[in-house]
Amino acid sequence: MGVALTRSAQWTAAGYGTRTLETTPLNEAILQEIIIFIESFIYKHPQEAKYVFVEPLEWKTDLDPSAFELGYVVSETTVESEEADKNGQPLLFFSVPQIQVRSFGQLSRLLFIAKDRKLKEAQACIEANRNPVRKILGFDYNAVIEDSSVLNILDKITEDNDPESQVKMKIAMLLKELDLHLLNHSLKHISLEVSLNPEAVKNDVELLKRFSGKGEETVLESITYTSDYEFSNGCRAPPWRQILGEMCYVLVKPHDVETLCITCSAEGVFLNGGKIDEGEINYERKGAIYKDLITFLKNTSAKFSEVMSKEQIRFNELQNGKDQPNETSDKKESDAIPKAVDGSDKGMLEKKQINFGKRQMAKRLEPSLNWKTTVDYKGRRSSLRDTHKEKRGGKLEKSAPSVSPGKTQLACKNVSKTEEIVSESSSESEEDEEPPDHRQEANADLPSEYWQIQKLVKYLKGGNQIATVIALCSLKDFNLAQETCQLAIRDAGGLEVLINLLDTDEVKCKIGSLKILKEISHNPQIRRNIVDLGGLPLMVNILDSPHKSLKCLAAETIANVAKFRRARWAVRHHGGITKLVVLLDCAQNSTEPVQSSLYDARDEEVARCGALALWSCSKSYANKEAIRKAGGIPLLARLLKTSHGNMLIPVVGTLQECASEENYRDAIKAERIIENLVKNLNSENEQLQEHCAMAIYQCAEDEETRDLVRLHGGLKPLASLLNNTDNKERLAAVTGAIWKCSISKENVTKFREYKAIETLVGLLTDQPEEVLVNVVGALGECCQEHENRVIVRKCGGIQPLVNLLVGINQALLVNVTKAIAACAVEPESMIIIARLDGVRLLWSLLKNPHPDVKASAAWALCPCIQNAKDAGEMVRSFVGGLELVVNLLKSDSKEVLASVCAAITNIAKDQENLAIITDHGVVPLLSKLANTNNDKLRRHLAEAISCCCMWGRNRVAFGENKAVAPLVRYLKSNDINVHRATAQALYQLSEDVDNCITIHENGAVKMLLHMVGSADEDLQEAAAGCISNIRRLALATEKARYT
Repeated sequence: MGVALTRSAQWTAAGYGTRTLETTPLNEAILQEIIIFIESFIYKHPQEAKYVFVEPLEWKTDLDPSAFELGYVVSETTVESEEADKNGQPLLFFSVPQIQVRSFGQLSRLLFIAKDRKLKEAQACIEANRNPVRKILGFDYNAVIEDSSVLNILDKITEDNDPESQVKMKIAMLLKELDLHLLNHSLKHISLEVSLNPEAVKNDVELLKRFSGKGEETVLESITYTSDYEFSNGCRAPPWRQILGEMCYVLVKPHDVETLCITCSAEGVFLNGGKIDEGEINYERKGAIYKDLITFLKNTSAKFSEVMSKEQIRFNELQNGKDQPNETSDKKESDAIPKAVDGSDKGMLEKKQINFGKRQMAKRLEPSLNWKTTVDYKGRRSSLRDTHKEKRGGKLEKSAPSVSPGKTQLACKNVSKTEEIVSESSSESEEDEEPPDHRQEANADLPSEYWQIQKLVKYLKGGNQIATVIALCSLKDFNLAQETCQLAIRDAGGLEVLINLLDTDEVKCKIGSLKILKEISHNPQIRRNIVDLGGLPLMVNILDSPHKSLKCLAAETIANVAKFRRARWAVRHHGGITKLVVLLDCAQNSTEPVQSSLYDARDEEVARCGALALWSCSKSYANKEAIRKAGGIPLLARLLKTSHGNMLIPVVGTLQECASEENYRDAIKAERIIENLVKNLNSENEQLQEHCAMAIYQCAEDEETRDLVRLHGGLKPLASLLNNTDNKERLAAVTGAIWKCSISKENVTKFREYKAIETLVGLLTDQPEEVLVNVVGALGECCQEHENRVIVRKCGGIQPLVNLLVGINQALLVNVTKAIAACAVEPESMIIIARLDGVRLLWSLLKNPHPDVKASAAWALCPCIQNAKDAGEMVRSFVGGLELVVNLLKSDSKEVLASVCAAITNIAKDQENLAIITDHGVVPLLSKLANTNNDKLRRHLAEAISCCCMWGRNRVAFGENKAVAPLVRYLKSNDINVHRATAQALYQLSEDVDNCITIHENGAVKMLLHMVGSADEDLQEAAAGCISNIRRLALATEKARYT
């Protein structure tokens, strides 16, 4: 195994001790083979599985102690295996996060416990134990394993005759076989690897475009690149991805499956994570690697494979036709070489040819930063000039600049019929995928501003200082909010010039450049280009400028650009967060005069721009931490006391984003920010009201904050804002704040006084889901009180709540089930819920794929069963309902298990239903759950066991399934609810003689005696009853002995 890990596995290039396995298919294949070997070891070699390693294998794990159950002694932070060596040391010891394993048997069990995380565990183990053989067998055996000769192993066997040495040599042989297997497997894997190049990928994409369109006979609906820009090496992937061998990303819409986002790399073609926010791509591989695009699509789309089989001959002819020009040119080049050369010249010539080929290959695959167009515009230059000529009134200047790449893309879509044939995909689908670029392509005639901007950019590039300033002023006069003007600047290479101007010493040029960048950076593609061209570090440096206007413009531009993850990282990486926080301190001097020159601005404006930039950056957790560590919270608290609305919005927006973190919420309380947030709820600015409400929503997770909102009079303005339903964003924020504030009973009383509950019921219909989630959440909290349940019922709120059970929004379903559960406590409301078929709808949610929805639905069923008339018959009326509930006991979610146990407790109160669930195997499934450390699950599991004991020989069955001894351990819990439920379960189980003996042997009597003195009467009675049964058995045994 050591040889394979050293020679075949692919490690990162870091220094010794810190190297890790790369995320490659080869490494994944090696790890999978090792996992298969370890998992089967305990069954194939049971004697060797007990062997104790010379040194433990140790690594860091993300597993939770609660994952270990049978065979382990588990506490909150440690786990010890019951299996130990001859010295009494456990063979597995886990102290979060470090784990030590000392036998193959424990390794095998650990992989079964890890389930879907076993690959990560195997990788972590191998990375932390670079020479596992030495730790398993010792140094001498490690040398034997590394030696390729099997004779050495045989010699070692004959030298050592004791049983332990025999076992060690058997393990050595097995590890040697594994090593050879891994090496052979690696060779097979490497031999299957492919190496694509950009030209081959481009040919495949172009050919597929010719066979794509809307008809049934086409192979695809559409195929497009995610980027219209091509680097000089033929790649379209960003430079930092080209380093990893990736060449481009393609969006493919087959006829029979959803749109696929595909990565084409030198390694092969595979499916990636698709597009996420603002067109950013999730580069993570999501499937197998295929040798080329055609093979990938054949394996993914049955329709593509079917149509392609019909068109294969035609496709191959076109593919060969595409290859012929290259072959011809190669032939011409070879023919041009003189045939008559002597031996030495021939050798030199061959050497040059080889070197030339290598240079070409290196150049083609080298990451590039120079953008170029994908369209061959030489053949269309005359068409473009004709168009330009018409625009200029028939006059064509000789010195006109060459057509730029972007301009060619914008102008040429409908000029040539050939291009329409090559790309048959609909313009609508292209617009959906790349709206910024393709929106303009529908117009062959571009507005005159486009050409004027192109000329001005030429002066920017070649003019002197005065010409540059004039050109910047002229550019600023255009409507830069218009997309055509924005793209004209980019297409002419103006972005590079504007960013370069930021690195000059001329303040006027910097101001002009920033004013333009601030306007055009609202375009998503342009802000990405600004980051690609290194614009953010220059803007961050300008934040140190003595000129306040420059600081303002730089901060505002950063606020526009930092709308996506990579930009926010760049701001933090270059020290921008600290500098932006410093800008917030500028507003303290409010008595300063109005600015005296072009380069000055008011201190309040500087602080506003700084807050605006921090608002954009604060969507990242790392940036939130950086703002807090830089001392941003006290400064934001100070700015919150101002009366300027344009200042308050970015300040509150930043606080709202940051308040999602607990340490921020503590700081917000310490700085007394809640008072100012409540005050600004009465503002006339709707946007400010929205952000204040959202900030309260984030902070009100904390009980003290909820009390502060009430004490500062914030509940009344929140209730009054419910009546303004036109602004849905504000309504969502206000209902969210009311929801979180309603967690406190005192606040619910106030909301009842302000008639907010009636208003909330009125919002249950004709509202977006963002509002409904919060409205239903608030009603769920309010309905915990009887008076409010009556109000909801009288206002007709039950029916719209039941109607919402048929939705698909996970958060909404969780809140609706909680609200219905609260209403079902009242018998009158339960009658309405049953009449509207609400119980059946709740039961159907047990099939929902989301564990939170399942758990919430099961909790809601409990009060429904408790308060429904003829509940037993109602439950039996749901076909397959009881079987569904029992099968949910196989869930991995502790919350689902606890809720289902609670539901079974209520179901089992009906004898007929108890008989049915017993037939479905409820007893063994409940018994399997007994080894748990979760107090919530312990309580409801004990209650379920107690109720299930009432049928047939279930008491005996629980004992046979080893459920009694783990229950005794529940008595050591600190939760009195667990004590009560466990005592009741033990009382029922103790009716069986064998269970009585088990309870006594596990030391329950002493704990039960202590609980007899509890203030809880139910606990007293159950504990006393259990002790009574144990004592009766003892007396009967004693009596039998003497008689």
